[in-house]
Amino acid sequence: MGRRSKKIYINQIFEQLEVTNSGGLGQSIARRDNMVVFIDKAVPGDLVDVRIYKEDKKAVWGTITQIHRASPNRVGPFCEHFAICGGCKWQQMDYNTQLKYKHQQIVDAYERTGKIPYKELLPIIASEQTKYYRNKLQYSTTNKAYMEVFDKNNPEHLGKPALGFHIPNKFDKVFDVNHCHLMHPLHNDMRNFLRDKSLELGYPFYDLRQNTGLLREVMFRNTLDGQWMVLVIFANDDRAAIDTLLPLLQQAFPQISCLYYCINEKTNDSYDGIEMIYYSGDKFLTETLGDYKFKIHPKSFFQTNPAQALKLYETTKEFASLQGDENVYDLYSGTGTIGLYISKLCKQVTGIEYVQEAVDDAYENASINKVTNAKFFAGDMVKVLDEDFVAAHGKPDLIITDPPRGGMHPDVVKKILELAPKRIVYVSCNPATQVRDLALMLDKYEVLRVQPVDMFPHTHHVECVTELVLKA
Repeated sequence: MGRRSKKIYINQIFEQLEVTNSGGLGQSIARRDNMVVFIDKAVPGDLVDVRIYKEDKKAVWGTITQIHRASPNRVGPFCEHFAICGGCKWQQMDYNTQLKYKHQQIVDAYERTGKIPYKELLPIIASEQTKYYRNKLQYSTTNKAYMEVFDKNNPEHLGKPALGFHIPNKFDKVFDVNHCHLMHPLHNDMRNFLRDKSLELGYPFYDLRQNTGLLREVMFRNTLDGQWMVLVIFANDDRAAIDTLLPLLQQAFPQISCLYYCINEKTNDSYDGIEMIYYSGDKFLTETLGDYKFKIHPKSFFQTNPAQALKLYETTKEFASLQGDENVYDLYSGTGTIGLYISKLCKQVTGIEYVQEAVDDAYENASINKVTNAKFFAGDMVKVLDEDFVAAHGKPDLIITDPPRGGMHPDVVKKILELAPKRIVYVSCNPATQVRDLALMLDKYEVLRVQPVDMFPHTHHVECVTELVLKA
């Protein structure tokens, strides 16, 4: 496209574009002359007209204005909020096609981007449940709901409170959710009850710009066996209102196992430093994966698709190839789920995690599972994983690493190479940063098996478990 000093394509209609591929950020791809065109909610095989809303020096982005020919892999979206919601961007694509393009993401990341040689790329592990699979969702309130079509003369469009999701890239815009297909349908009933009852009681919803109001957010968590936790977040400590609303919620939904609330007077949604206040029921949920039980508190990190998490952990265990006498380091260990899951098969597990609360949960999980050969430490990975730490806990035979989306710090990769364990299992939620890290290891390590796992149907996200062995 060359260099341009001003925007020249915004609002133009590109006609009769053939959609040929699906990209890694949830958009599909077409070309016009030498231009790459990223298209929202398109499916490879579509023939479409596209209105351009964004451009840079290398590409343009657009939305479909007309479908001249629908792809044979196009299906009708199942969610009434598909047009404006930022989640589940691949609903218009049948599930087998989604899996195809997720698998292709891994191929492209390894072969084209990272140039990572591997022995075997296994077929992606599909999710048996493609709806209602999540165990955690959080919603925000607003005193002025976002309307996709706004009519200032329509009273229904003026100042209507809502409880729902944020519009993508707009912190102060929330649209009202009637039914979300990501979590068990019961949570929709709870959310709608909470919204309607709060309005009936005259409780003000949060103003995201003025930081005023009472009801701010609500979080739902559940387990595979049907336990439920609800956390209601208030903007101020109005005890009379809280003690009116929460008993009504508990009475209407006896399925709620744990009921919590908290007061967030900050101008952001972070829970850091905020006390979770127990209100009624049990104080935690208990999830069972395989032979292990895990306590879940309001702040606990836990895989949000537990059924697929079990497959992820089984793959990790298989790639670890444990014989019973290994010293295992579990990096970015979170609440200890992976380390505890493989603990019976090795001599010792040593976990390192940045968040102290997660380490506390890990020790609690070790206790309830009667695991005595696992230790966990909190701190910055770069600082914790030093010579003194290794001297105290032994040189690892195996390292399992499950970093956040940003991948590992280069100094952590450098330390792993210095430790030179016989085997590494790298669990990643971002193939792009995974192959970046793997490229730094290729002088010492050979990549054997690569296993994609679909944790999030109807999105472009894909997890990947990779096995590396030390070269002879």
